[in-house]
Amino acid sequence: MDGVEVNGYTIGPGANLEGANLEGANLSQSYLQGANLKEADLTRANLKWANLKWANLKWADLGWADLGWAQADEDTEWPMGFDPVAAGVIFD
Repeated sequence: MDGVEVNGYTIGPGANLEGANLEGANLSQSYLQGANLKEADLTRANLKWANLKWANLKWADLGWADLGWAQADEDTEWPMGFDPVAAGVIFD
């Protein structure tokens, strides 16, 4: 699967988006499995139904991000103190 361009970044599986400014980006249904989103700004981003399995979201800003029905697994890394279940994330 090829990546797609969002805010000047190529979004796709395994993408290196460390520190990316994705504020307000529509990433609904994005395939971000294994992506590095460490320290990314995902404020107000739409991540509904996104595949976040194995993704690294350490220190990412997920303020007001919509994670409803996003998919994750036990290997998905979250910011300290973030509750993915309360945010609507589904674990497989």
